[in-house]
Amino acid sequence: MRFAKILLVALLLTGTSLTVKAQFLMDMIDTTTELGKGMISMYHKYDALRFSGYIQPQFQMASKRGAPSFAGGDFNPQSDNRWMLRRGRIRVDYERYNDNDMPIVQFAFQFDGTERGVAIRDFYGRFFETKFNLFSMAAGMFARPFGYEVNLSSADRETPERGRMSQTLMKTERDLGGMISFEPRRKDHPLRFLKIDAGLFNGQGLTGPSDFDSHKDFIGRIAVKPQIINKDKWLLSGGVSILYGGMQQFTDHIYTMDKGSFKVDSSVENAGKIAPRHYYGADMQLKIPNGPGKGWTQFRAEYIRGKQTATANTTETPGIIPLDPAGKYAPLYIRNFDGAYLYFIQNLGSVKHQVVVKYDWYDPNTDVKGKQIGAPGSGTTPADIRFNTLGFGYLYYANEHLKFTVYYDMVKNESTQLPGYTSDINDNVLTCRVQYRF
Repeated sequence: MRFAKILLVALLLTGTSLTVKAQFLMDMIDTTTELGKGMISMYHKYDALRFSGYIQPQFQMASKRGAPSFAGGDFNPQSDNRWMLRRGRIRVDYERYNDNDMPIVQFAFQFDGTERGVAIRDFYGRFFETKFNLFSMAAGMFARPFGYEVNLSSADRETPERGRMSQTLMKTERDLGGMISFEPRRKDHPLRFLKIDAGLFNGQGLTGPSDFDSHKDFIGRIAVKPQIINKDKWLLSGGVSILYGGMQQFTDHIYTMDKGSFKVDSSVENAGKIAPRHYYGADMQLKIPNGPGKGWTQFRAEYIRGKQTATANTTETPGIIPLDPAGKYAPLYIRNFDGAYLYFIQNLGSVKHQVVVKYDWYDPNTDVKGKQIGAPGSGTTPADIRFNTLGFGYLYYANEHLKFTVYYDMVKNESTQLPGYTSDINDNVLTCRVQYRF
């Protein structure tokens, strides 16, 4: 009896695809018995749970052994090919609605399990005001509300990875913080097409164990949801984003660019001030229908520029207080940067077949170019090199649960005076992936 009870509950909680079956099972329960009364109680308590997930096994080949890569991480020094489980996600959502079918509360938990370990990806709660049905508030660990690509799920994205810029500036995409959102939920509201997010976040994301200073990043985004713009039902959407934050300067040695070289300011007053982390972005998405059952032609673009504070050898946001090899506070480097990506996505006469072409660039230091990098006395490093990536691939959607991807990244860096970077390094990568989703 106990086993039957557990089994039946498990069947009822497996997700939205079993809603009709769950109701059928509930109709079969004799509510006059103790078992039936218990099942009814458990059903009403847990019917708001939803389980979902996906795994992405893949095989990759690099153009040389030990190739550095943003397509899933650097290759080992003696390897130019590998099997890996790129992502293995399990997500649980709990949602409650009122009598008017308006959301009241949401809870989400997602973790990622691969051969490299297990890590939390989302862990947050959100509640909705129900008087005007306009606002909600979320708190916990969730994706930063900046740009389009950062918030596009890896399960839905047509390319295996986000661009180099997104991975560098927003590593792991998530951060700890709180956010208020404006998003009308009534179908007849005149601003239903608009979504505004604004929040305060720790800043270092999931790259550090805890916040190491008192300064918070403000992140905001104003987005227009897909709108029909002509009689052919083209859909246009877009948004603008801002990240205005920074990190405390624990050191008095601050480097900034001046006429192609880094110059140091070692004033003792520097320690304790806030070094800037300011990003400004705009994005656009256009979808053109190809006809019934034939899919879409899609164009996407996003451009980001601003100031980034990091260290001499990387432009990633520090997850911990930067230290030098001697254990002292490391100097900070402030750089102007910019980057962008452009997508072209085309269905091939069917929603099952799709090709994608993507071009992206990330220039971590827009104040130096080419042979200026590595010039004697410039203080520049590989962290100042611009990279351009051209990728193209084919996707086959076998069904809603199964997707195959073959994708090739052609990566090109600018030629510099730095050893190892006087010409383009050999770091192209072919990715063959299968995605299972439920």
